[in-house]
Amino acid sequence: MKQTREFAQQLIDFCYASPTAFHAVASTREILEQSKFVQLHENESWKIKSGGRYYLMRHDSALIAFVVGSAPISEQGFKIVGAHTDSPGFRIKPAPEMLTEGAYVKLNTEVYGGPILSTWFDRPLAVAGRVALKSKNPMQPQIRLLNIRRPVCIIPNIAIHMNPDANNGFTPNKQVDTLPLLSTINQKLEEKNYLSKLIASELRIKETDILDFDLFLYEYEKGCLIGSNEEFISSSRIDDLSSVHAGISALCKVTRPKATCVMACFDHEEVGSSTMQGADSQLLAEVLDRIVIGMKGGREEYFRALANSYIISADGAHAVHPNKGEKADPTSRPLVNRGLVIKLSANRSYTTDAATAATFIQLCEKAGVKTQRFVNRSDMRGGSTIGPISSTHVSIRSVDIGLPMLAMHSIRELCGIEDHSAMLKVIQELYQG
Repeated sequence: MKQTREFAQQLIDFCYASPTAFHAVASTREILEQSKFVQLHENESWKIKSGGRYYLMRHDSALIAFVVGSAPISEQGFKIVGAHTDSPGFRIKPAPEMLTEGAYVKLNTEVYGGPILSTWFDRPLAVAGRVALKSKNPMQPQIRLLNIRRPVCIIPNIAIHMNPDANNGFTPNKQVDTLPLLSTINQKLEEKNYLSKLIASELRIKETDILDFDLFLYEYEKGCLIGSNEEFISSSRIDDLSSVHAGISALCKVTRPKATCVMACFDHEEVGSSTMQGADSQLLAEVLDRIVIGMKGGREEYFRALANSYIISADGAHAVHPNKGEKADPTSRPLVNRGLVIKLSANRSYTTDAATAATFIQLCEKAGVKTQRFVNRSDMRGGSTIGPISSTHVSIRSVDIGLPMLAMHSIRELCGIEDHSAMLKVIQELYQG
């Protein structure tokens, strides 16, 4: 139990250090380099060897790490875990300052993905992302990560006296109701560029050096263990940083595997994955191809390797809600801390089939991990994952699984400490087996 609780606390620390996809990749990179992984670059020739430990990043927000196996890749294939680095929330628009009522400065934002909007109200919010600065070479602007790790914004609710329907299904307007308050107007200063001044001060740069930014709001308060026995993890971005954390932790523990082990962390899953660093790109296919090439193989070896490979698409899964049990399927009812969830869908929004599920079940049995099943109620539409998207680019057997969660896409999600440790164990079994 002590190790389980410690691993859960590590996830909380990882989530807090990773308020955006850019920071998630930076946090992952730090873990990998502590385990002696070597960085590769897409614009350079790769020199890899059996047993080597490598990683590459794309566009600051996606990362793929791998350990080259001792056996020929064409025979043992790739053992892959896929996850995503992004989470639903609010992105700050360009020229975001909006002055109102002659007293307030608020920020113009747009919704990213599908957050539960009501959970973002009245929370201390911080700002993080990346900033693009002037450089000598216009083709390579200087990129700096920014994390203003203090509460600088808040989205205030309107009082119930002025909104009597607040408890009767109030639907926030995304352009009106969800704009965060940043400051009050200082009459002694020029009333513009409040955010740029804040960025420049935080990064200790000239305001005129700022060309653009990709900035997001995030909850300032750190996650915690919760429950009478501290059996739950309450944190932002559990979906899907829990899978990233467990997968990278497992990869770092791999020693002399026969198969080549891969951890793929994509961006933009929450908005469809159709970007150069999303799962609906050639990123994974290109990396796998280059690994084969680096090991002196050709196209024949590459296709043989794919046929001998297996992907675990690891993302959040819905647990039965204690107050809304009727929302779950009548017979497939996963619970928190009762095992990892195998996700199925007749319309193929998940890749799982009987054969790929059987492989995963046996991996779990060897790892001493329990499994559960999730299917949507037949009268409800569910979500999707990177699994079906990735399988359209690489013809590899795939299963969709995840941690059973409550409050998915809330600013504060909930999962179980036992399940997070179970994820680590089964991924270790996949890699090392």
